[in-house]
Amino acid sequence: MRPADVPAATPRAATRPLPRAERRRTIIEGAARAFAAGGFDATSMEDIAVAAGVTKLIVYRHFESKEELYRSILESVSERLGALVAEGLGAGRRRGVTVGAFLTVARDDPDGFRLLWQHSRREPRFAGYAEEVRRAAATFAGRSLETHVADPVVLAWAAPMAASFLVEAVLTWLDVGDPGADDRFAAVTTDSLLALFATWSAPRS
Repeated sequence: MRPADVPAATPRAATRPLPRAERRRTIIEGAARAFAAGGFDATSMEDIAVAAGVTKLIVYRHFESKEELYRSILESVSERLGALVAEGLGAGRRRGVTVGAFLTVARDDPDGFRLLWQHSRREPRFAGYAEEVRRAAATFAGRSLETHVADPVVLAWAAPMAASFLVEAVLTWLDVGDPGADDRFAAVTTDSLLALFATWSAPRS
């Protein structure tokens, strides 16, 4: 019999497999950490499994190759960015919507954000996709500028500049910024973009 002063063991909750979508998300998050740390070629599926806390077999159950996994990370980040911007605009908001979307995704998935906007440009297999995303961002910025900038040459230059400014601002803030000051960062970055827009649209003598 168990002595009276020895507490009874607490029953352990039965562990259940994660739902497929949740497991896939866990693998993507682990892979983003591994790829951001080591690059595509130097990162193995075993490295990804360790980073995700699963076996290599489980990784292969969800993704056939490293290339599929890396591309899934890039697509996941770009699709979420687009969804957040569309959600904000659909709700009737204008000011700060794009800055807020970029910062939210960067905070939630910093490694995936860095892969999309920083590392993928240096990976031959994914440089084309990275360039497509940057062109899409520039096109979006251009639509905001075209009603203010009459000179097509200035517009062609200013649109990608605006997109690059936002991307680099968020990437740098991830490295040096205090999350507690994110609201201040978003306000300053929005003001900075608006100031650039005003400068670019100002008439020249």
